Amino acid sequence: MPTSEIKNQLKLHFIVFIWGFTAILGALIEIDALPLVWYRVVLASVTLALFFLVKKIDFKVSGDALMRFVAGGVLIALHWLTFFYAIKVSTVSTTLISMSSSAIFVALLEPILGQKKFRLYELLLASLALIGFIIIFYTEKTYKTGILYALLSSLLLAFFSIFNMRNIQKYRAVHIAFYELFFAAVFLTIVIYFTTSFSVRSMQLTASDWVYISILATVCTAYPFVAATNLLHKLGTYTLVLTNNLEPVYGIILAVLIFGDKEKMNLPFYLGAAIIFFSVLANAYFKYKKN
Repeated sequence: MPTSEIKNQLKLHFIVFIWGFTAILGALIEIDALPLVWYRVVLASVTLALFFLVKKIDFKVSGDALMRFVAGGVLIALHWLTFFYAIKVSTVSTTLISMSSSAIFVALLEPILGQKKFRLYELLLASLALIGFIIIFYTEKTYKTGILYALLSSLLLAFFSIFNMRNIQKYRAVHIAFYELFFAAVFLTIVIYFTTSFSVRSMQLTASDWVYISILATVCTAYPFVAATNLLHKLGTYTLVLTNNLEPVYGIILAVLIFGDKEKMNLPFYLGAAIIFFSVLANAYFKYKKN
């Protein structure tokens, strides 16, 4: 294997590990999901704007591109909002294992949206994953709300991934990342302004929150948003999808180490998680073999 490919593979695993750590930060940060995501996208877009200025990258894009980036920004904002809300009302483990359904959602949505033909094995694997979710849903009744929000977040991520694939083919990764994060910040600012329960107090951060938010916005958002898009061209979609399935594994291991007993679930949960994880890996494997 060429040295450059080894480096790209290691970089991809590092990015997936970072994505798994994102859920940990979401649990550690004390403020609610809406202000949390607002801080994340604002600081991340500012970080990328500074990167543009340092590297002397032109901000200019076409009007058509801006409209697409607005849509992408709204989708990613809603995805992160439901993701962190799921963590706040449940646990990191239940959220991450529910989020692993995004690959199955992509497999089901692509034929519906006319991206490709429907395949029988995808229906079978989606049905298998559904069994896993039913097991988790009925054994972890305390976290039903969190599981439902995590599944909604997973569905939004699937829509975002399919939508962004076309953007990647037309526009530079740094432009996609900056403008989608920027418009996510604009969208959430409007949401906060019209939210009746909003107060300045709800936006206040503790000293530790500032540290966690800064790490979340830069290391866990700005950097991987650009890097993962670049790796998509170098390693291909299927390698990216296959490796990304390790995110729940990394995240759950970290959650158990950091939060201890709170993240330890009963045996049926891990049985359901194993079924879901198997279906996701099998789906990625079949796609990789076909490609």
